[in-house]
Amino acid sequence: MAEHPHAQLVRKGYEAFIQGDMDTLRGLLSSDCTHHVPGSHQLSGDYKGQDAVIEMYGRLAAETGGTMRVELRNILVDGRGHAVAVHRFSADRGGKHLDENGAIVFRIVGDKVTDLDECIENMDKANEFWA
Repeated sequence: MAEHPHAQLVRKGYEAFIQGDMDTLRGLLSSDCTHHVPGSHQLSGDYKGQDAVIEMYGRLAAETGGTMRVELRNILVDGRGHAVAVHRFSADRGGKHLDENGAIVFRIVGDKVTDLDECIENMDKANEFWA
């Protein structure tokens, strides 16, 4: 059985993100996409538009000195424009280490991601890591 097109889109996005291929990633996002980052730290908030989202991804890499790793574990779809990706995230920053599960709820219109709602395993731990 072939993978659902929304799962294929999300998988392609994770592969581009992991490889640092921001041009491919940009092509998967609508021009007015929004990425919502939970928490109360320097990177939390809403990033609106391709440029803001791609810039935030660059900050993730810079803040972690290239130690950030993301391992895609599973993708779930509903066939109505939503996909949920479950992943493992790890990184080092300022003598601290973060290694936890996370997820992103994607909203997809046509063949573009329009919204990314990030969910994390431990809000307090993430806030402390990014503080």
